[in-house]
Amino acid sequence: MTNGGVDSQWIYRGTREVAQTSVERLLVRVPLVRSGQDLHALVREYLKPGVREGDIAFISEKVVSITQGRAVGMWQVQPRPLARLISSFVHTTPHGRGIGQPVVMEMAMREVGVPRIVFAAVIGGITRTFGRSGDFYRIAGRRVAAIDGPNRYTVKPFGFYVILAPKQPDRVATELSGELGTGVAIVDCNDLGSEVLGASEGVDREFVRCALMGNPMGQGSQRTPMGVLRLVMP
Repeated sequence: MTNGGVDSQWIYRGTREVAQTSVERLLVRVPLVRSGQDLHALVREYLKPGVREGDIAFISEKVVSITQGRAVGMWQVQPRPLARLISSFVHTTPHGRGIGQPVVMEMAMREVGVPRIVFAAVIGGITRTFGRSGDFYRIAGRRVAAIDGPNRYTVKPFGFYVILAPKQPDRVATELSGELGTGVAIVDCNDLGSEVLGASEGVDREFVRCALMGNPMGQGSQRTPMGVLRLVMP
């Protein structure tokens, strides 16, 4: 294991093979992030000291969203009847209800508009009867798919919040890249998979997505929402 000589806040999450390349995944533990907190200051204090030349830094979209003030307490959301109706038809998975919660459906409607959500629900419902899944999110779009609803796995108090997708993730990644002097990706990782929502110029999004499969960032109280990917030299 290598940790770049940084302090004990850094945690090694194993090596993954991507395109015949070995990649180390190093995570940094940070204090609980608060709404409106300065993301650049957070990155400078906790992430920058462990970054090496050639690394790709990655940051959870939740942290970006929270610092942008895009975490909404579920008690602040009054779902309209249509949101309650559509959410009642959503299939619940072992990983949670997600968009099946009326408060999440309401926020999805506010994000992309009622017509798009209704169209996505109708088409998704029809195609599901033929054994095809995922059309709701394909039509509703990435901004809806990236919404994190209230759940018992998210670190407190955000288990009681709806966390929306970050605004302008490509721009955020580019700004942080200038701060760190290396490539940056804004990522959405969970136990089902990983996605890159934003990246600075030159970052291979598919490479980052594959490197973060298996959710090394964790789902709950680990508080490891950022880290680096580091190539293992032969």
